[in-house]
Amino acid sequence: MTSRRNFIRNATAGIGVAASMPIAAKSALGANDKLVCGVIGAKGMGNADLKAFLGQPNTECAAICDVDENILNQRIADTEVLQGKKPKGFSDFRKLLEEPGIDVIIIGTPDHWHTLPFVYAAQEGKYIYCEKPLANTIEEINIMERAAKRYGNVVQIGQWQRSDPHWQDAVAFVHSGKLGKIRTVRTWSYQGWMKSVPVVADSAPPAGVDYDFWLGPARKRPFNKNRFHFTFRWFWDYAGGMMTDWGVHIIDYALFGMKVKAPKSVMAMGGKFAYPDDACETPDTQQALYDFDDFTMLWDHGIGIDGGYFGRSHGVGFVGNNGTLVVDRSGWEVIPEGGNKPAMEAVPLTPNAGKGVGLKNHMANFIECIKDRDKTPNTSVAIAANTARVCHLGNIAFKTGRRLYWDADNSTFINDKEANQYLKPKYRKPWTLPKV
Repeated sequence: MTSRRNFIRNATAGIGVAASMPIAAKSALGANDKLVCGVIGAKGMGNADLKAFLGQPNTECAAICDVDENILNQRIADTEVLQGKKPKGFSDFRKLLEEPGIDVIIIGTPDHWHTLPFVYAAQEGKYIYCEKPLANTIEEINIMERAAKRYGNVVQIGQWQRSDPHWQDAVAFVHSGKLGKIRTVRTWSYQGWMKSVPVVADSAPPAGVDYDFWLGPARKRPFNKNRFHFTFRWFWDYAGGMMTDWGVHIIDYALFGMKVKAPKSVMAMGGKFAYPDDACETPDTQQALYDFDDFTMLWDHGIGIDGGYFGRSHGVGFVGNNGTLVVDRSGWEVIPEGGNKPAMEAVPLTPNAGKGVGLKNHMANFIECIKDRDKTPNTSVAIAANTARVCHLGNIAFKTGRRLYWDADNSTFINDKEANQYLKPKYRKPWTLPKV
């Protein structure tokens, strides 16, 4: 019988993933056992995640994979300095997965490249730390959620605000009921530092870049530096713009605070209002309105300006009959309703919040759950899958230009063939969408 490692070694990229028997994830480690990681995609958050991992006790990086040789060489050198040991380098993540002795896989690739490494790593019984958003389409999200459930992996998704104490404290206050009936939740991200992306001509890929592998399952296009590295976020082939980039952080806490999952319906509008002629495809200005039966949730984003609500460039505002709780990465506060007799006391901005420990705590929580399998990661794949789906619903409503009604139980839009066409990606050959 072919082993899983041989399966990955011998398989072509076009073979789907369909196993008859699940692989049990590795047993919990002892308190002093070393955890060894491999990193797939190491430029931005992949590098930040690696540093957070190596900042934990008894950890080591054995291998790094990146399709950009320039980034790969730099990360290998940086990691050797950090741990005193040089990790191996790979340009093909499948070869990294063949390496013996790797316990943890960190996935820091662009969004369109999350699903295949995740599913292959899940089959190998690895512990997985994957960047957010979980995937670039709803069907990919569903596949990844099924894979983690089937193979029993410990999985943490990089929505690190779930491990930031002041965000947790804010939600505890919301759950206390002191705000009274919450009638709407405002979620927003206005990012003034993100500017227009000027149009540039297509060109040859930089030396050392395997551009065809970088495209992977995405459609074939000429190389353009605007679609590469950080600004991939603003192109539909690879990501979902601000709606999924910041939305999974911010909307996640709205859903957490309200103890809800899926909306009944969603509508959205917006466009390229600030920079109509720049290179980006995703909207620089967008609002999405979600219906949750007894409250509404608004998402609102703007690129190039900081004009958010309550004087904050980003955050969540829980608007209740007694008062409004506002939370962002700097802290949280409660603003009582006005009048001669306020229904509640004001809670000033928390003085010790926003210490930047979210990612550190998130990685520590991930490792704690590896060592104690009775514990659940703060951003489990189920949590991340639900939040990413909600964000993608907003983008699909924007693309269709009308109110959409969502059947969460069957992961489909109700009586809307056009909207349902956006649920599943079309993979470029020889890559195929995994079957789990």
